[in-house]
Amino acid sequence: MAAPALGPARRHCAGLGCVLLLPLVLLLRGAAGDEESGAGACAASFAGSCGCGAPQRPGTHGSSAAAHRYSREANVPGPVPGERPLASPKMVPIPAGVFTMGTDDPKIQQDGEAPARRVMIDAFYMDAYEVSNAEFEKFVNSTGYLTEAEKFGDSFVFEGMLSEQVKTNIQQAVAAAPWWLPVKGANWRHPEGPDSTVVHRLDHPVLHVSWNDAVAYCTWAGKRLPTEAEWEYSCRGGLENRLFPWGNKLQPKGQHYANVWQGEFPVSNTGEDGFRGTAPVDAFPPNGYGLYNIVGNAWEWTSDWWTVHHSAEEMVNPLCYLLIAVILSVQPYP
Repeated sequence: MAAPALGPARRHCAGLGCVLLLPLVLLLRGAAGDEESGAGACAASFAGSCGCGAPQRPGTHGSSAAAHRYSREANVPGPVPGERPLASPKMVPIPAGVFTMGTDDPKIQQDGEAPARRVMIDAFYMDAYEVSNAEFEKFVNSTGYLTEAEKFGDSFVFEGMLSEQVKTNIQQAVAAAPWWLPVKGANWRHPEGPDSTVVHRLDHPVLHVSWNDAVAYCTWAGKRLPTEAEWEYSCRGGLENRLFPWGNKLQPKGQHYANVWQGEFPVSNTGEDGFRGTAPVDAFPPNGYGLYNIVGNAWEWTSDWWTVHHSAEEMVNPLCYLLIAVILSVQPYP
């Protein structure tokens, strides 16, 4: 999670919230689809800005109604029954700096990671851990919030995580990624459908959280989502020109540093790293900035819009935004 710049940063944004890591989920409808289909231009430079602006969507932290509804003042946190000791939601300082974002040699062209460009980032704070089921449960218990997956009644789940009973009732799949199946009753409390639970996974990252859900949690917590640039900068942990946050080898000296797929995707996951599904949020060594599971384990939301178009020019606290054209319909004079 990010906080105001530390020390004499070149730019300072008063009252800047704190950046929060939240895993991504693919939903049948809503924010996940909107984010990709609505990709817009990415601002080339925000000189004189702290880069903490956000696209205005329904329910964002730019909405006063949402801010009040999910604020700590309006929702005093209550006790969580059966709560057990877990990794605390501590934050770590991320120093200001300049880094190379993206690459000139993308392995998957459609991901839009090219070109490599120099980016300047102000200092901020980041959550050391992904948001766990236990932390998200505190938010839900305090506010009565219903996630979009719960409202829609379904969400996508990786086929290999489903029971045979659940799979027998599924007649659809994603054409380009048939291992993602729509599951009725799948949500953050039941990640693999109605016959699953997080009761014994409270220290694992919360799943089936849409962009709007993430912003609601951030507003309640008094924080915000990181920009994509902030996320990549903090992910690298202070390293330059390395394939991973810890170096160029996936398993230095045979040690696992992240919860990723081992085996033939999507057929067989050997689970050599100790996990076939998600891992606890404090599993595996942290990167150079003290961030855990910054890669692997679960996808994570950022505040800005996804786009494949990037400028090669140097940028300052970039934020990708959606360009929205408003067309006014005027009744002609008789």
